[in-house]
Amino acid sequence: MAYSLITLEQTKSPISEAYRVLRTNVQFTSVDSETQKVVVTSSGPREGKSHTVANLAVSMAQSGKSVLIIDADLRNPTQHKLFGMDNGDGLSVFLVQDQDYRKYIYETTVPGVMVLPAGPVPPNPAELVGSKRMKRLIEEVSKQFDMVLIDTPPIIAVTDAAILAQEVDGVILVLASGEVNKSYAQKAKEQLDKLGVKILGAVLNKVDMNTNEYYYYYSYNASDDTKKKHTSDKAC
Repeated sequence: MAYSLITLEQTKSPISEAYRVLRTNVQFTSVDSETQKVVVTSSGPREGKSHTVANLAVSMAQSGKSVLIIDADLRNPTQHKLFGMDNGDGLSVFLVQDQDYRKYIYETTVPGVMVLPAGPVPPNPAELVGSKRMKRLIEEVSKQFDMVLIDTPPIIAVTDAAILAQEVDGVILVLASGEVNKSYAQKAKEQLDKLGVKILGAVLNKVDMNTNEYYYYYSYNASDDTKKKHTSDKAC
C-alpha cells in the first residue's frame, strides 16, 4: 500500500488528523518533563516506522515546532528517499569523521523539518550508533531543535534500536496490522521493558479499511493506567 507525506494542503485530511492525535499524545506522555527525543522502531521490517517518523515530523512542524529527523537505520536507510535528498553524506560519515554535525543536516521542502540522513551503509552500524560521538550528537541537537525523532532498525533483528533507546525520552513501537508476528511484538515490548526505557506507545499501521477496525491506532501509557486513542489514517 502506498505511503505519502502530509503536506500543508492536506491539513484537513484524515491522515493529518491522525498524526495530530499522535502528536498530541506524544506531547502528553510526560507530566513532569518534556518529551523531546524519541526513538521510533518496529518489531520487524516493512511495518511503516520510517513513514511514521516522517509524517509525525511534518505534523509537529505544522504546530510550530522545529524538528530534526535522524535516520539512524544505517542498515536500510529510508528518510532520504522520502524527502528526496542525496544520501552520499550523513550520519555514518559524521560518526567516523571529526567534523561539525551541522554540515550533514539538510533542509526539506517542509518548513520546520530538517533531516540528518543515514549516509552510506557502514560495516559496523551497531558500533557507530553506540559510540560516544553518537551520544554527544543527540545531546547537541536536542539543544538546537524542539523535537528530535530517531528512525532506527527493527528492535528484534539487531541491537541498534535498543542502544539508542537508552539515550532518549521515550520509544514509539510501530506494528503492521495483519502482518506483525504477535510473538515478535511481545518480544519487542519485553526487550524495551528490560532496558527500563519509557514506551510512549504503539502505532498500528496497515489496518484493512474493509474491516470494522480503525485504520490508525495509537495507545500510550502516561501512567500505570493505559490510555487509548483511535483515529483513521489513510497514509499507511
